[in-house]
Amino acid sequence: MKNRSCVLLLVMMFAATAVCLAADNAAMGTWKLNESKSKIAPGMPNNHTVVYSAEGDKVNVTVDGVDSKGNSTHSEWTGKFDGNDYLVTGDPTTDSRSYKLINDHTMDLTNKKDGKVVSTGHAVVSPDGKTRTVTVKAKDNTGKEVTSVTVYDKQ
Repeated sequence: MKNRSCVLLLVMMFAATAVCLAADNAAMGTWKLNESKSKIAPGMPNNHTVVYSAEGDKVNVTVDGVDSKGNSTHSEWTGKFDGNDYLVTGDPTTDSRSYKLINDHTMDLTNKKDGKVVSTGHAVVSPDGKTRTVTVKAKDNTGKEVTSVTVYDKQ
């Protein structure tokens, strides 16, 4: 009985630690696009709002914006910042995404479609936690590599 209690306690501690690590990440919260500070490449999506929220021991990322044709978009990702691929829903150009924490203010991301990398990104939250800058590299419709730099303000 003592062993079972110890194991249960350890499992609960690990789960609490995972939630705390996600909550301590500076990216958590609601971010609004600052278009005047952003340089979005032609043909790239324009993500107006990005929300990072804790969901148990995972993180949920909700993205709302417009695609290259001006149509409204809404996608969601739930996973861990562990570098593994997790399902993306609502995005016709991406079916999985991975986030890898570099530190509590920096992370890398990779978007894939049918197992192939379609874009990579590097996100940095400013030391004061008020601004988030995301640099994304992808290929446009002609196959040319393009880079977008989007700046978000914390809400």
